[in-house]
Amino acid sequence: MATLAVTGRADLTDAQWAVLGPLLPGGRRGRPPEHAKRTLIDGIRWRVRAGAPWRDVPEDYGPWQTVYGLFRRWQRNGTWRAVLAGLQGRADAEGLITWDVSVDSTVARAHQHAAGAWRTADRVTLATSRCPIWSG
Repeated sequence: MATLAVTGRADLTDAQWAVLGPLLPGGRRGRPPEHAKRTLIDGIRWRVRAGAPWRDVPEDYGPWQTVYGLFRRWQRNGTWRAVLAGLQGRADAEGLITWDVSVDSTVARAHQHAAGAWRTADRVTLATSRCPIWSG
């Protein structure tokens, strides 16, 4: 039975990688990595796009532990924030982002119990008016 290839269809193109690559941290010293950073990032993107558990990341992107490890390491050290800021800065410089903010406040609803809520003074007044001892 033939299997459907789940990789490659939405992976980063060369043009996208040319923009993203310079924003990423440099390589580590020592032994070269077994999997290319681009492949691992494609694995992260696959997982986020598919909404699948980390263990279901296809092997074409590398072991799921390696993909997850890179994601968490960059999440903790702020790399993803820096990448987002860099991409937004570039898009803003090219005029691709409009920073218009529109707030629609025509509908403001309160909780259903907010209307006609009892206050302490109302309870005392009602209780005294119903009780024959207090309503002298």
